[in-house]
Amino acid sequence: MKEKTEVNDINENIYNFKKKNDYSYETIGLTPEIIKEISKQKNEPEWMLEIRLKALETFDKLSMPTWGPDLSELDMSKIATYVKPKVYMKKSWDDVPEDIKDTFDKLGIPEAEKTSLAGVGAQYDSEIVYHSIKDELVKQGVIYTDFDDAVKKYPDMVKKYFMKCEPMTDHKFAALHYAVFSGGSFVYVPKGVKVDIPLQSYFRLNAPGAGQFEHTLIIVDEGASLQFIEGCSAPKYNEINLHAGCVELFVKDNAFLRYSTIENWSKNMLNLNTKKVIVGANGKIEWVTGSFGSKISMLYPMSILNGDGAKCEFTGISFAGEGQNLDTGLKIVHNSPNTSSVINSKSISKSGGICTFRSVERIRPNAKNSKVTISCESLMLDSISRSDTIPVSEIETDDVEFSHEATIGKISDEAIFYLMTRGISEEEAKAMIVRGFADPISKALPLEYAVEMNNLINLELKGAIG
Repeated sequence: MKEKTEVNDINENIYNFKKKNDYSYETIGLTPEIIKEISKQKNEPEWMLEIRLKALETFDKLSMPTWGPDLSELDMSKIATYVKPKVYMKKSWDDVPEDIKDTFDKLGIPEAEKTSLAGVGAQYDSEIVYHSIKDELVKQGVIYTDFDDAVKKYPDMVKKYFMKCEPMTDHKFAALHYAVFSGGSFVYVPKGVKVDIPLQSYFRLNAPGAGQFEHTLIIVDEGASLQFIEGCSAPKYNEINLHAGCVELFVKDNAFLRYSTIENWSKNMLNLNTKKVIVGANGKIEWVTGSFGSKISMLYPMSILNGDGAKCEFTGISFAGEGQNLDTGLKIVHNSPNTSSVINSKSISKSGGICTFRSVERIRPNAKNSKVTISCESLMLDSISRSDTIPVSEIETDDVEFSHEATIGKISDEAIFYLMTRGISEEEAKAMIVRGFADPISKALPLEYAVEMNNLINLELKGAIG
């Protein structure tokens, strides 16, 4: 007998369109020779090649994770580690080749840029194909460019910050990233400059069996502020794709950064991304994240609160359907007094999907008068799905306020019935409940600035409830 609260899978995804695989260069596998060829193709300085080769050695030495989702189907010898499209980075949208431009047109990038973004970077497979920034920001000293360009134009700044937040020895996929990374964005906001309109980077992986390994490096200097949006999508193939990007963020004293991400990878994607931020005195980081795609996700943004009064807010939602295992969460380290963190996590699972929230909160002995609030809510839309919360708290001082609450529930048939008595259809009643559950996350996203992100959320919710 069909349950009242069963929901339908998504039958069609407007982000699941494919383009002809037309590229100028491709490498498959992971060997020293391949690493050298990637560096050569990118015309990199010798010091960057040395980092890559050292990272490959580290990758070979480190073990695969022994916890979380099963990654045994990943075979790096079959992954295309570098796919170079037949286009050099453009600063005018008109100069981007038609097939690539059509992809981003469908995703809403150009329109969003015209109406509500201060700068845009667009990556296609392994390379940035378009980058722009408004002149008024350039005049204020703001730097927003692709990472390859930053290595050549700002080598001293890149050397100062690159790998200083996220070391290659952190875990096996961080080492993999540093061996084969390509693309990504570099941002520097000078002291006291307020960037009120968001910058955005969008990552599109088109090639089957390929990996995407972009590196994003952002420095928000003292007293400055920035909103940055990251979007990701890919078409579905019958073979494994891999995403192992890395985000390094530096929020200096009295600075502010909101980093928003919507990931709508296809259901054949292994999403093994790494994100980390170091926050100075009275600085603040806000993570806003949505995980709606991928076969497997292992994503745990880490905040290191180094300065007195540093703050972290995390607002996130995961939506797992049939065949999906989304293992997400966060790590926060309180290293100084008067620091605070507020975590609001929600998950929705359906059709046998698995959502797991993991958190690690470390409060060091000198982090007196720190405050931590954690709230985890999970909604299961049927009886075959799963949701778990796995918190780890390491509190090394008594002078702290700490609270953690977690709830797991199903859609109430009583609520569905009540709404139906008001003339609302069963499908729309379910949709209203799910949207209401996700509403706090939706409000935290800068949807007014990113049309395609709004489409991602609405599509997943609409498809989920039939």
